[in-house]
Amino acid sequence: MFLTSLDRRIAQLYPIAEWRVNEKFFDTFQEDPDAADNIAFNAADLGADVEMDGQGRIVVHPDLRRELGMEGQELHLISYKGHVQILTEMRYKEQRSRATENTAPADLKVLKRAGLR
Repeated sequence: MFLTSLDRRIAQLYPIAEWRVNEKFFDTFQEDPDAADNIAFNAADLGADVEMDGQGRIVVHPDLRRELGMEGQELHLISYKGHVQILTEMRYKEQRSRATENTAPADLKVLKRAGLR
């Protein structure tokens, strides 16, 4: 697996095959090459290959823990689009607040009609 942060705020854990797709994306993205370079730099700077132990745990390397303020924090895991987001309590509360404030009553119906299960 590959553990990194693209935005220096939230960690992402990718299966290595999924991460390789992102690497190819960075190489070929032409719409805004500077944006791709910046995000690819963040990923490389904070990223590392990781392995899961026998109990399903991973070790978050010190540079990533310090950069994202994860030390001594409760962490929240959210599976999303082929990877797992790892959020600190503060980031989790920010996301929850944003989702609560911005979810319209009709949103779920729209997504279900489009195929959400």
